[in-house]
Amino acid sequence: MRARAAAVAALLSVLALAGCGGSDAPPFGPDPAEPARPVGVQDPAVLPTTSAAPAGSCDPRASYRPTGALPAPGRMPSGSTMARIQRAGRLVVGVDQNNYRFGYRDPKTGNLVGFEIDLARELAAAIFGSPDKVLFRAITTADREKAIQEGRVDIVIRSMTMNCDRWERVNFSTEYFSAGQAIMVARDSPIKGIGDLADKKVCAATGSTSIRNIAAKAPDALPVSADDALDCLVLLQQLQVDAVSTDDAILAGFAEQDKGTKILPDRFTEEPYGMAMKKESVDLVRFVNGVLEQLRADGTWTSLYRTWLSSLGPTPQPPTPRYRG
Repeated sequence: MRARAAAVAALLSVLALAGCGGSDAPPFGPDPAEPARPVGVQDPAVLPTTSAAPAGSCDPRASYRPTGALPAPGRMPSGSTMARIQRAGRLVVGVDQNNYRFGYRDPKTGNLVGFEIDLARELAAAIFGSPDKVLFRAITTADREKAIQEGRVDIVIRSMTMNCDRWERVNFSTEYFSAGQAIMVARDSPIKGIGDLADKKVCAATGSTSIRNIAAKAPDALPVSADDALDCLVLLQQLQVDAVSTDDAILAGFAEQDKGTKILPDRFTEEPYGMAMKKESVDLVRFVNGVLEQLRADGTWTSLYRTWLSSLGPTPQPPTPRYRG
């Protein structure tokens, strides 16, 4: 196990390249030279809630319907949120830099690449006529809503689950990817499923739906939170936790990077991903949904999936959009 941890730490060190055009983000992942940080069990009673809204109080997948044809790039409607972004000269997008295949640094160039990065570029192309008119800001899981509300980003595209509680504070696009929560353990772990997590330390990112789901689905487990899901992988390698639980798509990227791990077969939640925006920016939500409609229809979504996510299995149909008005 220690040899495996050292090998993966070396991999993370290689990936920790400085600099990225259009990003002021910190390096990829934690510094492997740092000693292991003590890990404390989080009391479920004080974990950040992700389920305050009453169950069934909304359809979390339903967003705002596009209105008419998309405006031509560079000609956004006067007074719209898109026109403000156009005047600013760039679309500012909050993204992940540690999620292999979705948003991560290319080890050869140091640039951010991935499925979600390319979706952001498609939005920039729709507004400006150029996919390069985008500034990426790497943010943590816990910082996603705050970054939107404080105006540090125009939109967040960072594996963010749509749920009724979050709809109270931000607006979402239609679903652009379907995931589900699963569990990762060391390949030689005796843990076979969620029923084996009693008295086991299970790590998930602070501010994620995953940390609350662990408390709800495995009440005898010992939930541990970390700043980022990648930190949880490192804690697993350092033998500080027994398991990592987050979306299966994220875990698949971890498994590609660390062959000493395995993903348990049971997927015990549904996690629809949506792009998050300010509550006041309904016009931007409708515009983004129009772009997503176009990406589904012209095959771009499928092409991006095959480019970045083919290791997840056969190419599915894009998620069918739902609308609320």
